[in-house]
Amino acid sequence: MRIRQYLALTVYLALGALLVAPTIDGASSPAVRGHGGAVASAERAATEVGLEILRAGGNAVDAAVATALALAVVHPEAGNLGGGGFAVVRMGDELASLDFREVAPAEASRDMYLDAEGRAVDDASRIGPLAAGVPGSPVGLFELHQRFGGLSWPRVVAPALLLATEGFTVTSRLHRSLVSERELLASFPETARVWLPDGRPPAIGSRMRLPALAATLEAYAEAGPRALTSGPIARAIERASDAHGGLLRASDLESYRAVWRRPLTFDAFGWKMASMDLPSSGGIILAQTFGLLESLGWREMPRFGADRAHLLAEAWRRSFADRFLMGDPMSSEADSQSLLDPEWLAYRRSTLQMDRASLSADIARWPESLPTESSDTTHIAVADSSGNLVALTTTLNDIFGCRLLVPEAGFFLNNEMDDFAAAPGRPNLYGLVQGEANAVRPGHRMLSSMSPTLGWRGSEAVVLGGRGGGRIPTAVAQVLLHLLVDGDPLQTAVDRPRLHHQWLPDILRAEADALSPETAQELSNRGHAVEVWTRDAKVNAVRRLEDGTFEAAADPRGPGSAGVVNPIQ
Repeated sequence: MRIRQYLALTVYLALGALLVAPTIDGASSPAVRGHGGAVASAERAATEVGLEILRAGGNAVDAAVATALALAVVHPEAGNLGGGGFAVVRMGDELASLDFREVAPAEASRDMYLDAEGRAVDDASRIGPLAAGVPGSPVGLFELHQRFGGLSWPRVVAPALLLATEGFTVTSRLHRSLVSERELLASFPETARVWLPDGRPPAIGSRMRLPALAATLEAYAEAGPRALTSGPIARAIERASDAHGGLLRASDLESYRAVWRRPLTFDAFGWKMASMDLPSSGGIILAQTFGLLESLGWREMPRFGADRAHLLAEAWRRSFADRFLMGDPMSSEADSQSLLDPEWLAYRRSTLQMDRASLSADIARWPESLPTESSDTTHIAVADSSGNLVALTTTLNDIFGCRLLVPEAGFFLNNEMDDFAAAPGRPNLYGLVQGEANAVRPGHRMLSSMSPTLGWRGSEAVVLGGRGGGRIPTAVAQVLLHLLVDGDPLQTAVDRPRLHHQWLPDILRAEADALSPETAQELSNRGHAVEVWTRDAKVNAVRRLEDGTFEAAADPRGPGSAGVVNPIQ
């Protein structure tokens, strides 16, 4: 039976409401609580897909993968088949993490983004397929399901195929994203034909059908990742890349491998935690942060006071300085074992003073500033009624990736090559210098800040992660502190204003209302340069409470949607 027939028989009625109901746009709905499991993602339509999979008897991995594929349809800014990501899962007693991060193409070279004078070429690593790494999502999502999924693979792909075939409602958020990127999207005729018909984005409230993507999803459901990594779709990706000066080859796609890695585990205020190890820096930053905070008496410090804000800034200043040494595990100058060694943490702690801010220049003799990491990532958090947990983060890197849509396949290619160091040891056009550990190397993975994270204590559990580039680990840390130490309900913990420091630039950034005027003045007196900003990460999270009920929370900074299988009325 062909997958479209299978789809019609198994999920059309269950998911029919998705075809006529607009998604919630922007801010999250109020806190939700209930039974049977929980899902949080960037879009209501995708969250509903995950919940329906749980209702149909699927487990947390089934739901997470189905949600990710739905996001590839309804959230094209970040949801993807042309990008990559990470997953941390706890299935029964088994703890695992999967690295399906993109890799540099075989023809990539260390100096590929430099001109004859050794300077970084503006936008070469961001716009067009020269910026694209070899996608990992097709292989990664399939392997995650093959190892832990319970439902059949076609059943898990079917909801996304339904959305692509029958169409979905264009939200004001998607419309705004297309308007904001119209000039760049229009520079690629392949993209403009789909997303800028008649030179304009589809109207808010209109129905968007994606027949090429539907055909790709149908092939994916029937044949798994080889439908995308070999054959006509792989050749189409190579043609699209080659037409615009890219390096992706069908052979790159065929040789791609996802990697099962040991999750990075640590203790935090009585909870067991698991996050992603290299090539993501997120888990190491979280583990270092909690290690420093707990050893310096965080729990006893007044909440929202200057001491806590100061300690956060000082911990992050040191963690992000260490990030300079990180990269693909094959080339990283430091690993989690060395950076979390008690002696190293004791040394970092010994340099921290509570009465004055450190100077970032004193932490390490490295560059004066570092580039920011693009923020168009999407996180899925799932917990099911059997106690299984999945934190899954996927990305195209920037909004709509490199902005090139592969016409025969219907999806965008990433621009993850921008996460490599374009000019290690030398200033680029912006006067920025990065570490040799993250230099461009064929077949290597670029450093990331994605932080898919699980926590558990007895029967309680939490699953969370976010979008926002380098701001992800600091946002995840603060949500966990509000939740695990101060006892906030999940939605309250996600909503609270946040701080951010990333070593360089040497600025403590604060969302509005994160600091009282008195606290801000005290921090200034200690030597912090405090700056108000509004660009923090967006966190999605679910939680299982001691009584067996579930909470789900999406970030009001948006976009986001959260739900439970059986809500408590």
